[in-house]
Amino acid sequence: MQATVEDISSVKKVLHIEIPVEKITSELDKAYNTLKKTAKIKGFRQGKAPRSVLERLYKRDVLADVSSSLIQDSFFEALKEKALEPIGNPQIDPPELSADSPYSYDATIEIKPALGAIDFKGLELKKTVYDVTDDMVDGQLKMLQSNLAQKTPLKEKRPAADGDFVIVDYEGFQDGKSFEEVGKTENFTMKLGDGAILDAFDKEILGSNTGDDKEFSITFPEDYHNEKLAGQIVDFKVAVKDILEEELPDIDDEFAKKLGKFESLEALKTSIRENLVQGYEKRTEQELNEQAFTDLIGKVDFEVPEILVNFELENIVADAERSFSYHNMSFEDAGISRESLTEKYRDTAEKQARRHLILGGIIEQEALTLSDEELDEGLREMADAYRQPFEGFKNYFMTQQDKLAYFKETLLEKKAMKLILEHANMNEVKAEEAPKEADTE
Repeated sequence: MQATVEDISSVKKVLHIEIPVEKITSELDKAYNTLKKTAKIKGFRQGKAPRSVLERLYKRDVLADVSSSLIQDSFFEALKEKALEPIGNPQIDPPELSADSPYSYDATIEIKPALGAIDFKGLELKKTVYDVTDDMVDGQLKMLQSNLAQKTPLKEKRPAADGDFVIVDYEGFQDGKSFEEVGKTENFTMKLGDGAILDAFDKEILGSNTGDDKEFSITFPEDYHNEKLAGQIVDFKVAVKDILEEELPDIDDEFAKKLGKFESLEALKTSIRENLVQGYEKRTEQELNEQAFTDLIGKVDFEVPEILVNFELENIVADAERSFSYHNMSFEDAGISRESLTEKYRDTAEKQARRHLILGGIIEQEALTLSDEELDEGLREMADAYRQPFEGFKNYFMTQQDKLAYFKETLLEKKAMKLILEHANMNEVKAEEAPKEADTE
C-alpha cells in the first residue's frame, strides 16, 4: 500500500491511497475460495463449482465486499503510518474495483487543530456584583401576583383599555383573499399591550367595545419572527366578542400560601431573595466565562474543523426543535426553516466549537483528570436537578458509555474553566442596575 497526504488546510487533509494489484488478486482469491465452500449452485456439488461460474453469478457482490474490506484495512493502516487522528467519519467515494489493476481512492478527513501551549493565566476580568434590593423582591412579587390574577367581566361597560384581556375572532386577507399565515381564528384571548400578534394590532383594538367589528391593515416588520409574514401587508377583519379586566389578589400571607409551600409572606420573600441571589451569581459566572473566552480566542489563533461546527449547529437546531415541541409548535408553525436557523447560528456554533477545543487543550496541557468522587458528585447534582434517585441515575450512565464519556468531558471542561478563573485577575465592580432577567425560578 502507498499513501500520500495532501494538505487542504491545517485541519483538512486528503489521503491518496493506492493498493497494489498483487494485494487485490490475493484478496479476491480468498473471497472466491470462501464462497466456493458455501455456495449452493444447481448442477454442482457444494464446494465443486468452478471459479468462472462463481464470477458469473457473484462477481458484483464479491468485488463490493473485497473493496469495502480493502478500504477499511488500508485506511486505518494509512492513518497509523501518517500519524493522523481524524475526527468524525472520512469522506470516501470508492471507485469500482478491478481485478487486474491497482486500486486507488481518496479519503478526506479532518483533524483537531494543533493549539500549542495555551497561556490562560493572568486574564484581566471584570466581575460585576449585583445587589439584590427590596424593589427587586417586590417586582418578583408583582409578577407572581399577575400570574394568580383572575380575568373577570367588566363591572361597568366601557371601551377596552391597555392591560385588558380581549376575546376576538380575526382573519387576515391579502388581495381580498384569506391569507393562510393568519387564517381564521376564533375566541383568541389577547392582553392589550403585550403585542401577542403585533403592537400595531393591539392599538387598533384599544377603545373598542364588546360587539364591535373592525377592519384595518397592518404592515409586519422586515425582521418579524415569522419569515412568511415579514414585510407583508395584511388586511384584518376582527370581531370583539368580550372584554375582561384583570383582578389582582392581595399580596399577603394567604397569597403566599396559595403558591403551595410558603407559610407566610415573609417566607415567600426570603425564598425570592435567595433565588435572585443565586440567579445573579449564575449570571456573574456566565459573564466571566464569556470575557475569558473572548480573551482566549483572541490569543489562540487556529482553524476550526467544519465537522465540529456542524455538530454544534445540529445541537442548536435540535434544542430549538425541542423548545418548540414543548410549546406544541413546530418550525413550520412559526414560519422558520432549518436553513435559516443554520445560517443565523453558524457563528455561534463556531464559537462554541472553539470554546470546546480551547478547554480540551487546557485539559490536556494541565493533565486534568476526574476522581471517582468528583464523578459521583457531578452525577448527584444532575440526579437532583432531574429529581431522580442517585443510584438509579448513576447505574443508567454506567451502562451508557457514550453518554458517560460526554458527561465526563463536560465535568473536565468545568474543571478547566474553574482553573482559568482561579488564575485570572478579578476586578470587582458593582452593577449600576441589576438586570431584570436573572433566573428566579
